Amino acid sequence: MWSILIREFFIDLRKQKLRSFLTIVAIAWGTLSVILLLAFGRGLGNSMMEGMLGAGNQVIIIYGGQTSMNYEGLGIGRTIRFTEEDVDRIRQAVPGIEHASPQYGKGGTRLQVGDETTNTYMEGVNPDFEIMRTMYPAEGGRFINQRDVDESRRVLFLGDEIAERLFGEEEPIGKEVLIDNKPFTVVGTMKAKMQTAMNYGPDANRAIIPYTTFRNMYGNLHVGSILVRPSDPALQESVKTNITSILSSRYSFHPEDEQAIPMWDFIEAEEMNQRVATGLEIFLFVVGFFTLMIAGVGVANIMFVVVKERTKEIGIKLAVGARKAHIITQFIFESLFISFLGGFAGMAVSVAIVQSVLALNMTEGPGQFLGSPEISHLAISITVGVLVLIGLTAGIFPALKASRVDPVESLRYE
Repeated sequence: MWSILIREFFIDLRKQKLRSFLTIVAIAWGTLSVILLLAFGRGLGNSMMEGMLGAGNQVIIIYGGQTSMNYEGLGIGRTIRFTEEDVDRIRQAVPGIEHASPQYGKGGTRLQVGDETTNTYMEGVNPDFEIMRTMYPAEGGRFINQRDVDESRRVLFLGDEIAERLFGEEEPIGKEVLIDNKPFTVVGTMKAKMQTAMNYGPDANRAIIPYTTFRNMYGNLHVGSILVRPSDPALQESVKTNITSILSSRYSFHPEDEQAIPMWDFIEAEEMNQRVATGLEIFLFVVGFFTLMIAGVGVANIMFVVVKERTKEIGIKLAVGARKAHIITQFIFESLFISFLGGFAGMAVSVAIVQSVLALNMTEGPGQFLGSPEISHLAISITVGVLVLIGLTAGIFPALKASRVDPVESLRYE
């Protein structure tokens, strides 16, 4: 039976080559739209997440602020500032903290190598900063370690762009840099990364030294901020609550006074980013879906035309004993075949386009924000499901019309 259906389909396809070709092209174009929109939507979403993680990987940054509520006889507007001891206290007293670091900062720091001079924002941190801020070293170098901190070493970790400005093509590892006229040894440079969120400029232009060295060098009494990372994002709220409780008790401010210790929560930002990316994918799918449905209207039209042109043939089949179920199956099969023929052609072209874009390796410059398009199994499954829906919807009504043909009247049809 199936061989007969396939043979009849290709016979009709040859009779109406142009009409069939245009319908298959329309389905292919609709499929191409769905697959590519979903692929580039997924790539853009991944790129947005990568850029967010480039600024901080599931970290919470705690800043000192000013009180905005009266508390235990103390007035509004008191300044809250942290010390290194607060970092140790938080790490020991708050369960669920995996990484923590004090963060000193100084803008306009002067870096000099020979005749080459530049200014940047420099930070004093501990080794946990590497993971929390995703500042991973390029091959051949390292980030600052605990011994650097314990011995207050004059070692320096540079962002990739500032390293290039200072050293050009020369290898910076082991070389000397003057920081505000004091010699430091470069121990590593950052591996290039995408970063869409930042403060005081991108990490690519950042200089990093041990926080103990920073404190001894500039005499800071208070840290600029505290970075913490929970061991599990699910512990985010409890960690924030416990930190607030400890610091409010130590510095005598109301636990509900959010302005006393503002927090920048990257975990919330990541969740919001994920929702935006998911919403973008849904929107792009809807756009592609309607494009594909318009092509489905073309399939329905061609099937109605086929039924009309083959009225006499259908009548003869019914007259010699063909069952209505056979007639219905025949036209639904042809509709599905057209849908899948165009659909698989569209998928093949989509895969070729995506592979071509990936081969271009657009990971730098403006093209990096397009991300790497990704054809997921979900996108393929959804597209195949839509093609089945189109094939059935476009074929069932013409098929029902064909099954109701009167054999006697059909023999008079010209």
